[in-house]
Amino acid sequence: MHSAVPATREVELQERILHTARGLLFRYGYKTLTMDLLVQELGISKKTLYLHSAGKDTLVREVIERFFLELGRMAEALFGDDELSFTVKLARFTAELSARFQRLPPHFFRDLERFAPAIFRQFEELRSRNIPVIFGRLIAEGQKAGMVRNSVDPEFATAFWQAAIRGVMHPTTADRLGLRPDQVFTQALSLFCGGLLTSKGMQDYENQVAN
Repeated sequence: MHSAVPATREVELQERILHTARGLLFRYGYKTLTMDLLVQELGISKKTLYLHSAGKDTLVREVIERFFLELGRMAEALFGDDELSFTVKLARFTAELSARFQRLPPHFFRDLERFAPAIFRQFEELRSRNIPVIFGRLIAEGQKAGMVRNSVDPEFATAFWQAAIRGVMHPTTADRLGLRPDQVFTQALSLFCGGLLTSKGMQDYENQVAN
C-alpha cells in the first residue's frame, strides 16, 4: 500500500509538468518556453524537473501528441452521438477546433518551423495522419444525411482539404494574411463547406453556426 503513494505522486507531478508546459507553449510559443520558466511556474527545483522530464523538446512533442489524441477523442465522441444532426456535429466540430487553435499565439507555427523544424514536421505528420480519418467520416455522414453532395469523392475532398489547410496555415502565408491560426482554419473550412455541402446543408450549417 505504502509503495503506491510515491508512484502516484510521481505520475501526478509528471502530469502537472506536462499541463504547465502545454499552457506556456500555447500561451507564448516554442521560443519563450524554457525549462527555467517551467521551474518558476511549477515551484520545483530544476533537478526535480529533469528527473521527471528529458527536456524541453520531449515535453513539446508530448504536448503535440496529446493535442491530436484529444482531438481524435473529441471527434469520435461527437460523430458517435446519433442524437445530433450532421450540421450540428459539423458546427460543434468547427467551434471545438477553432477554440483549440485560438489558444495558440500568432507566431506559434513560425516559431516551431524556425527553432524546432523536427517538431514542426511531427505536427504536420500528425495532422496528415488524423485529418483524413476525421474528414472522411464527416463527409460520409454528410452524404448519408443528404447534406453533402453525392458527387463529392470523400478521398479527393479530404486530400484537397489537407493540401489547402497546409498551404494557408504555413507560417509564411499566415503572416502575409495577418490571420491567427483559428481565423485561418475557420475561413478555410467555411470556404471548403461552400463547395462541399448541398444548398440545404449550407443553409442548415450557417443556421447552426449563427446559434
